[in-house]
Amino acid sequence: MEDLRILCLQTDIVWDDPEKNRELLEINILNHIDDHHLVLLPETFTTGFPKFPDFTSEKKDGKTLQWMAEVAGKTGAVISGSLILEENGIHTNTLVWMNPDGNFEQYAKRHVFSMANENEVIEKGKQQLIVELNGWKIKPMICYDLRFPVWSKNGLAEDKTYDYDLSIYIANWPAIRSYPWAQLLIARAIENLSYVVGVNRVGRDPHGIYYSGNSMIIDPKGKVISEGEEEKERILSESLSYSDLMSFREKFNVGMDWDEFAIISP
Repeated sequence: MEDLRILCLQTDIVWDDPEKNRELLEINILNHIDDHHLVLLPETFTTGFPKFPDFTSEKKDGKTLQWMAEVAGKTGAVISGSLILEENGIHTNTLVWMNPDGNFEQYAKRHVFSMANENEVIEKGKQQLIVELNGWKIKPMICYDLRFPVWSKNGLAEDKTYDYDLSIYIANWPAIRSYPWAQLLIARAIENLSYVVGVNRVGRDPHGIYYSGNSMIIDPKGKVISEGEEEKERILSESLSYSDLMSFREKFNVGMDWDEFAIISP
């Protein structure tokens, strides 16, 4: 199995200006793409995290998904990030996993942030998503999902294979809570015997919320192997080793002792 090369964009976000954000992100992607397989953008990368109930939304056939398909086609890499999507009057904070051929999968944020009234206007997701890329099984999630370990839990199938090899959290995670951000990312790697990537924005939004970045790539032992410098726009590039992951799981197979449980979605 080949290694997985990941490009993470720890960027500032121009408030509620999708066109400008797409333009700036495309410059960064094309300048750094090299031979990466996966490009990760922050949560709500076209607008910043909205002040509900006022927000900008798009449809699946809108400009941002068209842009993602074009960039994925140009680079040959998967492009992934979230935006507010509207369908039949229902809004979701949706991560789009855009393949180079223009086909895409999506994941609606399960844990909407009620302390910012996100729950009043955003429908929470009910389905998890696991995608495959170059033989890797990858579970993408969004921001507040990080605080809920049951939703993030890896599993072990009857054939002893793990449900996923890499989990991803894209975020608009405020600087005031940067300590739990780092600790929870590390914990998710250790408890699930998987690589973990957290991609967060930087900058300040018009509502006075400050974001420090602290994006991280973490190995299955909980070691931070790459980290975005605090308070600055940064590009993280890392090659994840599948053979190292398999070797560690064989030597320290915690999965065989995991508890079994079921998630019941209301």
